Order: sequence, then C-alpha cells, then structure tokens
Amino acid sequence: MASAMSGCTSISYYAQSLEGHVRIMAAREDVGKLIKAPSTPAALRTKLTSASAIRRFATDELALPENSSYHSYVDIHRDAVTWAVFAAPQFSLTPKTWCFPVFGCVPYRGYFDRKSATESAVALHGQGLDVYVTGITAYSTLGWSSDPLLSTMLRQDDTYLASLIFHELAHQRLYVNGDSAFNEAFAVAVETTGTRKWLRAAGDRAGLRRYEADRKRSADFLGLVSKTRDELRQVYESSRTPDEMAAAKAATLDRLRMRYRQMRDRRWAGYRGYDAWFNAPINNAKLAATSVYGEQVPAFLRLFDLCSGDYPKFYASVRRIANLPEPARAEALKAATTCD
Repeated sequence: MASAMSGCTSISYYAQSLEGHVRIMAAREDVGKLIKAPSTPAALRTKLTSASAIRRFATDELALPENSSYHSYVDIHRDAVTWAVFAAPQFSLTPKTWCFPVFGCVPYRGYFDRKSATESAVALHGQGLDVYVTGITAYSTLGWSSDPLLSTMLRQDDTYLASLIFHELAHQRLYVNGDSAFNEAFAVAVETTGTRKWLRAAGDRAGLRRYEADRKRSADFLGLVSKTRDELRQVYESSRTPDEMAAAKAATLDRLRMRYRQMRDRRWAGYRGYDAWFNAPINNAKLAATSVYGEQVPAFLRLFDLCSGDYPKFYASVRRIANLPEPARAEALKAATTCD
C-alpha cells in the first residue's frame, strides 16, 4: 500500500496511485444502507453483516482504531486491488527498496493497474534483477482516509475476513516509517491473536481448529523459506564464480521444492494449499517478499504473551520499541523479557 499511496519520483507513478485510490473512494457505498436495501444480494448482505460485527469486535475487544474505516463497501470487479512488485539482485537476498515522503522506504512498489505492474517488472528484470509480482487483496491508508471493505476481502470465509480487517487496522494503530518487516510482523501478530479471540468469542471451535492448523502450516512454510534463505546466503557469500553461484542457487531452490513436497505429503497429509506458490518460479525477490511478513512474528507473539494478552499494554510496549533506532529495534523486540 505504501508505494501505491505515497507515490514515487515520476509524475506518472503519482498519477496512477492517486487515480486508482480516488476511483475506489468515489465508489464507496455505506455498509449499513446496503444491509438494509432490498436490492442487495443475500450473499453480500450476509458478508457485510459479518464484516460489521467483526469491525465492532476490532474496536471493542482489540483496542483497534474507532474510525470510519470499513464502514463502506466497494466492488472493484477484479481479483486484486493492487499489484506489488518486488525486486532483488540475482545473488543477494536484500530486496530493492523505494523511498517515499510519508511512508519511508519499502521493499516493493505498488500499482493499481496490473499492466503497469507488469511493465515495471519487465524493466527491473532488464536490469538483471530477480522480480516477483503478486496481487494484493487489501491495503491501508494508515488512517489518512476512510478505507472501505473491498470485494476482494469477501471472497473467502469470515475467518479470513476477520484476519484482514484486524491486520489492516493494526497498521493504523502503529506504523514505523521505513521498517516493513517490523510493521508487517506487528500486524500479523495482531491479526493472529485477534482472530483467535474472535473465534473463541463466537464459540466456533471447529473454526478455531481449522485456523490453528492453517497457522501451523504457515509456520512450517516460513521455516522452509528461512532455511533456504540461510543456504542461499552462504552461496552468495562464497567465492564461487557467477556460473557456479547460479548453479548452486538453482540446486538450493530445487531442494526447497523437494522439502515442500515431502512436508506436504507426510506432515500435511496431502494438503495442497501452497502448491501454486511452489509451482510458480521462485527467486530472491519472491523469498524476500515472503520473509517481510514472517520473520519477526514469533517475537511479537511472545511479547503479546508477556503483556498477558492485554492489547493496550501490548501496543504501548511495541510503541516504546518502535521509538528505538532501527538497528536496536529488532534486537530489543527479540530480547524483551517483560511487557514494560
């Protein structure tokens, strides 16, 4: 979202960002009115009713911002609201970053138009970079505007919808300029603990079991990616020639796919929810995109437990850590032994 909303040095990039967001904002419809309107399809009415309850839960139980976000709805008539372009050198796991005046530096560039995202990816690939493009379901303006519910957010079950709303509102609660790994891991921690609390409050034991199974598979997946990143880092830091490095890189990615298949067929009893990710090309940019969302999550969850599951105390603790300089921030989070 940051790159899509804050713009870039080119006027054309600013223009597509502004135009894309303004179009969405102009198409907003009030959720309450849609729920009451006889013309609203029954399936949409049911989804919006759930979304309204989830939105209230976010404020009442998770101490997330009370504002006008997610009280309106937009059908965007496409599979993704934006497309994010990630890039990294051929022999490095450090992603390319783009810096913006309000949101700081982020390891991706966002587009409301898929064609523009593809053109950007082609240009970056032409510079010799590994490139990864992925569709985004939701984005946050960090409270700068009233973010609507999007049709892309309603395409899965209510558990998925709750996790999205909690995640995006967490960005409104706290955002550190230029530290995407910190921001995303914090939002995932709020999303995870909040979704668990929401499912327990609803008495949905079956849903909670499914959610915990999904979280376990996600942790397994991130563990595989982390192991592969460690192996690739050793390759890239070695004295190999470029050709030797390319061969070692390819072999390492082949091992990643083999480990995934073994885990899928044994530990996951054939669950294939990650097949699409592994069947598509894998490169440094794709691995970097994945790590942004996962590496610091366990530390945030541990801090949440240290705060006894008290959201205001947890947010205050995270804010104190966020105020530290970036090199000390991750270490302080990892080393925390109390909520204070």
